[in-house]
Amino acid sequence: MIRRSVITAAAVTAGLAAGAALALAAPALAGAEVSRAAGDLTRYPDQGPVADAPEGATARVHSVATADGKTIVTLHVSGMESFADYGAHAHVNPCGSTGGAAGPHFQHVLDPVTPSVDPDYANPENEIWLDLSTNHAGNGRARSVVQWQFSPERRARSVVIHEKHTLTGAGQAGTAGKRIACLTVPF
Repeated sequence: MIRRSVITAAAVTAGLAAGAALALAAPALAGAEVSRAAGDLTRYPDQGPVADAPEGATARVHSVATADGKTIVTLHVSGMESFADYGAHAHVNPCGSTGGAAGPHFQHVLDPVTPSVDPDYANPENEIWLDLSTNHAGNGRARSVVQWQFSPERRARSVVIHEKHTLTGAGQAGTAGKRIACLTVPF
């Protein structure tokens, strides 16, 4: 009987500690806005010598707008080329029949010049960059955390996967080659 009360006391203590930890985390979760999308990628074949996304490739995007004003976006891809490097970004329009239909990268502070290749605007703090590398099975993951959130009036509408990792130098900032695939996301 004594043994049982010790276990019960330990279980109560652990439960109280877990509850306190959850209560402390609750402000960060309160009011969080969550968006998700998953499915087959819209593919853009016939991009010249660039390999397009393999048929059957899929993606999942999870976006959270936190109570402290951040946005966290996670991208998972599967069925892509093995051991490949891709750039990926949030774009302003949903996916369409061509890669260009998704429009430019979503920017929190808009560059007055289009296309935007100025590092003051085309950078991972002002855009959502999700560069990734795939493993032997063609699976990869990327995460972006920015210190801003989408407004009700201005939101990204898709994630476009590009043929290579994103460049950062002057005159080429934010470029990542051809658009090879897309997933519409309700950010």
